[in-house]
Amino acid sequence: MPLPKAELHLHIEGTLEPELAFALAARNGVTLPYADTEELRRAYAFTDLQSFLDLYYALMAVLRTEEDFAELADAYLARAAEQGVRHAEIFFDPQAHTARGVPLAVVVDGLGRALDRSEERHGISTRLIMCFLRDESAESALETFEAARPWFGGRITGIGLDSAEVGHPPAKFREVYRRAAEAGLHRVAHAGEEGPAAYITEALDVLGVERIDHGLRCLEDPALVERLVRERIPLTLCPLSNVRLRCIDTLADHPLPAILAAGLLATVNSDDPAYFGGYAGDNFDALAEALGLDDETLRLLAANSFRASFLDEDRRAALLAEVAAYGFAPRTAARA
Repeated sequence: MPLPKAELHLHIEGTLEPELAFALAARNGVTLPYADTEELRRAYAFTDLQSFLDLYYALMAVLRTEEDFAELADAYLARAAEQGVRHAEIFFDPQAHTARGVPLAVVVDGLGRALDRSEERHGISTRLIMCFLRDESAESALETFEAARPWFGGRITGIGLDSAEVGHPPAKFREVYRRAAEAGLHRVAHAGEEGPAAYITEALDVLGVERIDHGLRCLEDPALVERLVRERIPLTLCPLSNVRLRCIDTLADHPLPAILAAGLLATVNSDDPAYFGGYAGDNFDALAEALGLDDETLRLLAANSFRASFLDEDRRAALLAEVAAYGFAPRTAARA
């Protein structure tokens, strides 16, 4: 049995495996510019965040119906369960779908069909976080926010900020985050992946976020690190993503040891696993092997994932107890 863990940084569109992409393309009459799944996989040689985003948005063309979104989410949940995920806080990008004519209700209700049966089918509790594309306008974010109000407090429990970071500082989205706070929604944001450490500070001060997605570059600002530790602001790290998008050269170079040594509340997640080579457990395993992490460090990372979640206190306590009681098998190769 894998180590129990929560996944807090997961873009559902980024779980679109090539096989499902071709199946949905056939079902919906979409022609993909690739001969087969192997040719598509070969296209996953990214040089930076933008090269990934170009392919990521192009493949979304196969997602058209509620059934498509339900199938996408259910496929992710099945894979995540196999790797020990017991709770998932799932991002989705409504603007990427409404911009190509897919109604917001199709997206939210389709995902909801899978999430509603997730605990029964996969043993995974879920939350749904609506993200805004930071390279789109603040006005577009506000329009999307208002259109999603019927699902607040029920289906949608939080908002986030993703897509191309450089040149799009958090303050651009001040107003939509203010409205989200008034609506009682949780608030997270990508910051400090390709953008500077100052974007992390801005996300905290201007947007009032409760969690920082990525946050690698916080180490460039010692005062910011002290603040993140003092305020217990979690970081949702995505190690395999960092390598695939060239934020770091190899996993052996990953700053996780320095982040943990500084006392930061770090978690490990998969980001866009279909594109970056692994799901949540795969990221744990790869880090353990590359960095020589011991069992207790893996246990700490798993516990951090539940501490950093938006779970209710009873379920959080139950899952933390599972992590504390978990017995690691002797291993010749890391398996978590």
